[in-house]
Amino acid sequence: MKRVQLFEFEDLHWFPSFLRTGMTNLIAVLHRMTGIPSVLSHLLIGVLRENHINQIVDLGSGSGGCMPQVMKELHKEQDLSEVRLLMTDLFPNKNVVQRFIDKGDRLIKYHPKPINATDLSDVPEGLKTMVNSFHHMPPKEARQILETATTNKEPLLIYEMAENKMPLLLWWLLLPISLLILIIMVFFMTPFVKPLTVKQIIFTYLIPVIPICYAWDGQASLPRMYSMNDIDELLKGLHSKEYLWKKGKALKPNGKAMGSYVLGLPIRSN
Repeated sequence: MKRVQLFEFEDLHWFPSFLRTGMTNLIAVLHRMTGIPSVLSHLLIGVLRENHINQIVDLGSGSGGCMPQVMKELHKEQDLSEVRLLMTDLFPNKNVVQRFIDKGDRLIKYHPKPINATDLSDVPEGLKTMVNSFHHMPPKEARQILETATTNKEPLLIYEMAENKMPLLLWWLLLPISLLILIIMVFFMTPFVKPLTVKQIIFTYLIPVIPICYAWDGQASLPRMYSMNDIDELLKGLHSKEYLWKKGKALKPNGKAMGSYVLGLPIRSN
């Protein structure tokens, strides 16, 4: 496989939850700035309509990610105006969960208990989505997710906003410059975080732990992503008459490519 198993801070069990939330807040800002919600809504509209799905269960939602914004786009479509979103995470932050409870949105909720994406049999019904989170899974767990989706006939959409194309040696050579650029970006992105907390400000500008950890995780995620050939290897033996897998470039509504997707769907009998 081209993928390399590096570590990311937000995957570590001992990593403080307020720092993890600070980083996932920045990821949500990045998603908005790069137009990821429009890419995902463009992908989802057809899947939801063709398969008559009325709930999305997002896996690895972090602090909410871009999925609430995606739902705003979906709800503009009259026939999708009642589609629900249930966000889940392996490390759900109580404050984030409470924030969504306080909003009182009947269509967008955050599951308060930990959900492990490797066992979809225990996950509520609906189209499962993994947005920029599949690369966190080592090959054994990644394969397990694909297998459990196939076995349980659960619809699954995996999306990654970048692709693993850079040679590993070049990645290492460019790493110091890349880290510096991302650290500087954090200083400019932080004012756009919603809600912006005192802890986020302190650990960004006074004690810059969040920028350093975010920069590393952002760069480490690139060689951790599964290439299209890696995906083919993971999917070996999973194609069947009852379940269909497909992959490709993800597109914005204007046709411009932005990342890649893997989509698994149970085949409906006529």
